[in-house]
Amino acid sequence: MKEQLTAEMKACMKAKNKERLTVVRSLLAAIKQVEIDNQVDVDDAGVLAILDKAMKQRRDSHQQFVDADRPDLAEQEAYEMSVIQDFMPQPLSEAEIVALIEEAMASSGASSMQDMGKVMGLLKPKMQGRADMGEVSKLIKAKLAG
Repeated sequence: MKEQLTAEMKACMKAKNKERLTVVRSLLAAIKQVEIDNQVDVDDAGVLAILDKAMKQRRDSHQQFVDADRPDLAEQEAYEMSVIQDFMPQPLSEAEIVALIEEAMASSGASSMQDMGKVMGLLKPKMQGRADMGEVSKLIKAKLAG
């Protein structure tokens, strides 16, 4: 995935696409920061976690700008989310998310809210970058409460 981002950066430079280039460079910088901080070479799963975090940050910022009636800034965040989405795996459908939740609940024997961590622990590696974990968490809570 790092190679894909680097290739995209070069393509943006050649095409003089400054907006997209800025977003791609920020993603590569975030990856580099994690590599330096942890003194490791980040693999695809690590890159996916970084992209997922960047996407969540953009989603939160977008909502705050919409609430603050700043359409110019909200539009920029929406654009950045679309660029990040280009590098993310295909998102899961709602039916696939529900099926994975039920499977995880059955395999962990989850029956109460105290089992929430077990279920999330099973789901996170399968859903990383393919679903909004905040929404997944709400669905699990609803199932455990009901």
